[in-house]
Amino acid sequence: MRSAGGYRNRGIAKTIDWSLVFCWLILILIGWANIYASVHSSEPASIFDFASRSGKQFVWMATALGIALFILFVVPPRIYEGASVPIYAFVLFLLVAVIFLGIEVKGSRSWFEFGPVRFQPAEISKISTSLMLATVMSQLGYKIGRLKDFIITALIILVPMLIIVGQSETGSALVYVGFIFMLYREGLTGWLIFMVGMAILLFILTLTASPFVAILVLAGVASLCICLYSGRFRWWLILCVPAIILMAFVPNILEALTPVPIEGELPAEEIVEASLISKIKPLYVLLGFIGLSIPFAAFHAFRERNRFTQLAIVSAIAGIALVFSVDFLFNEVLQDHQRKRIEVLLGMKEDPSGVGYNVNQSMIAIGSGGFSGKGYLNGTQTTYGFVPEQSTDFIFCTIGEEWGFMGCTIVILLYVFLMWRIIKDAERSREAFTRIYGYCVACCIFMHLFINIGMTIGLMPVIGIPLPFISYGGSSLWGFTALLFIFIALDRNEKKYF
Repeated sequence: MRSAGGYRNRGIAKTIDWSLVFCWLILILIGWANIYASVHSSEPASIFDFASRSGKQFVWMATALGIALFILFVVPPRIYEGASVPIYAFVLFLLVAVIFLGIEVKGSRSWFEFGPVRFQPAEISKISTSLMLATVMSQLGYKIGRLKDFIITALIILVPMLIIVGQSETGSALVYVGFIFMLYREGLTGWLIFMVGMAILLFILTLTASPFVAILVLAGVASLCICLYSGRFRWWLILCVPAIILMAFVPNILEALTPVPIEGELPAEEIVEASLISKIKPLYVLLGFIGLSIPFAAFHAFRERNRFTQLAIVSAIAGIALVFSVDFLFNEVLQDHQRKRIEVLLGMKEDPSGVGYNVNQSMIAIGSGGFSGKGYLNGTQTTYGFVPEQSTDFIFCTIGEEWGFMGCTIVILLYVFLMWRIIKDAERSREAFTRIYGYCVACCIFMHLFINIGMTIGLMPVIGIPLPFISYGGSSLWGFTALLFIFIALDRNEKKYF
């Protein structure tokens, strides 16, 4: 059948990316089976028992299928671009409202409760933010390198992210960092990703070492970047490296110059000298050195109109400000349980029976699975409930114990295939809106996968984030299903005519 414009209308079989649909179906079935495995000993019932978590998950799966079919065959795909602004505004309203009207679950006020059903607005905020980004960034004349466009884009991401932080849902907020990969695909300089990485490094160094070490590393990296960009690497080796090495020994030099002030054994003037030297902090010496170097570098940058050096200097100053803000952020912004989890992760504290218990038991479960696993429903860590939240945040350790290395690999490869296929379809798209939204979907799935699996094997702090399509929960399953099938619908709409 041909349309009025001479284009042939293609059927469902050729327009829907069935590989994405089948991958989604396999993942939710894997999740259902493992949810039953994680609760079958404490909830001895059939996998279809609606009083158990596996039975409830079956209901969520059935309704998720209904959501998928509704998105594919009822909702016109063109509506998403036009409705993205009201959808985004409505979800922001829900995110704020839940702080005042929602129920508190494990220290986080981020859930609405309607009888037996709980709903978390943060799960659908990923959809509304992705649609809003796709709408704004696909407009004619949009350039991410232009300051105005960049600020608008950043605000679209930061506003819901900060509201979610206000709900004490740090894990859900962290997912928004993943949008930076989509921004990079759309033309954002890779230096921003580098700076985000540097900010994380400075935060960790300040906590685990000292502000002195963090700022010393910042000075070394900033000077190296400036010299490499300006083609003056030789000068970095001749001038900057010796200066940085000298600064590294400042604490030892000050300690050697400080006499031991023992009253009665040292003259009064030496006691005064010891007191003065002891007040000189290595950090102040380093900051003084940087304070003298920055005006010199800034003068050359403005004289040569070197914008990169100017931005590097501003970034270095921001980095120093971050280092001095770490104490406030760590002690005042983060909650007590979040601080403890980060301290355990970074090796600042050992707590195998406290906040580190979940991770310790999770790693035991995954490690005990070996190559091929202990067999379905035969996992001892799973059967006897050693790992808390095993059907939700720690569902991956059930897979590791009962299915082993091979099972974990298969699950991860399914996710890799899903993300690869989404990106491939997005790149083939003729419309910027579909391409940008597709990358947003892939970024959200990647961040959840990376954080959740990293959390279960001890590489990330325990921040409570579900494994897409597999973890127990209606909000998560519905949210990710809608997120994925909106893209499938947009992709199908482009393939209908050729």
